[in-house]
Amino acid sequence: MLNAHLIHPEVQTGLALALVAASDAPILLLNSDLVVQAASRSFVDTFDLGPQDLAGQALGAIGTGQWAAPQLASLLQATAAGSTEIGPYEMDASFGDSGPRKLVLTARRLDYGDADPVLLMLTALDVTEARLMLKLKDDLIREKAVLLHELQHRVANSLQIVASVLLLSARRVQSEETRIHLRDAHQRVMSVAAVQKQLAVTTLGDVKLANYMADLCASLGASMIRDHDQISITVTVDASMATADTSVSLGLIVTELVINALKHAFPSHRHGVIKVGYESMGDAWALSVSDNGVGIPRGDAAPEPGLGTSIVEALAKQLKAKVEIADLNPGTRVSIVHA
Repeated sequence: MLNAHLIHPEVQTGLALALVAASDAPILLLNSDLVVQAASRSFVDTFDLGPQDLAGQALGAIGTGQWAAPQLASLLQATAAGSTEIGPYEMDASFGDSGPRKLVLTARRLDYGDADPVLLMLTALDVTEARLMLKLKDDLIREKAVLLHELQHRVANSLQIVASVLLLSARRVQSEETRIHLRDAHQRVMSVAAVQKQLAVTTLGDVKLANYMADLCASLGASMIRDHDQISITVTVDASMATADTSVSLGLIVTELVINALKHAFPSHRHGVIKVGYESMGDAWALSVSDNGVGIPRGDAAPEPGLGTSIVEALAKQLKAKVEIADLNPGTRVSIVHA
């Protein structure tokens, strides 16, 4: 490595001048009196200056005084004395007809040991367009959030209207089979509406599952349980987070399984508890819905898989998880496991 102390001062200055001239970055080379020694072509082009406007000029005299900021001069003098460095320092300035511009400045003292002369390298990056694009991006994100929030509310309201129409139709029809199908359709629309309602109050980012599941089950219980002293729903969820898409699938699975338990696990006003649980470890997670009801009939009394079962299996497949069913004696547990 070449020792800086062995380089002649004129050679040192020549090297610095050559480096600045060859740089693609907007750079000024200043002496300790803040007089311009050299400027890169990028600096000249960026700030619409001519080489004759720079060499031998004091920094504050460049252009129409945009560089004459007292605070900048103080920082550069402190840098020349070796007591500090500038970086990054933001400065607003106007250049001709281009209007206000945002600059990010950095300054370093070129270290040649104790040799003279003292030289400073000042880099000035114009970040006006970048900041403008960032502001436009933030504005678009906020606008998207407002529109999405409004859309979620409209969808939830529309689902409530559809559910009400289905329930009204179920009361009017004469066929008991048709009435059962309409009520099933009503409950499923209500479950989707409950999921949509919970997502409407979340942010655009990941969803905290503990609050989401608790609110979702509270909404299901309020709409479907007549006597909360007879049947209750408990929720035990860890501190896991999930994307909005995953939350929708998990929420629909929970609503299908809770609805199924409410319909079949507690006949003849039987008392019981439905438990919803979720836990994760790394990429592995498990969602479960269990009850202490009558359990799933076996043998010839076993029911044919219905629409709810198909929905749960399809959603589990979408989540790349498997469905596991266990007999708790009494009751049943259905788990969705992602290993």
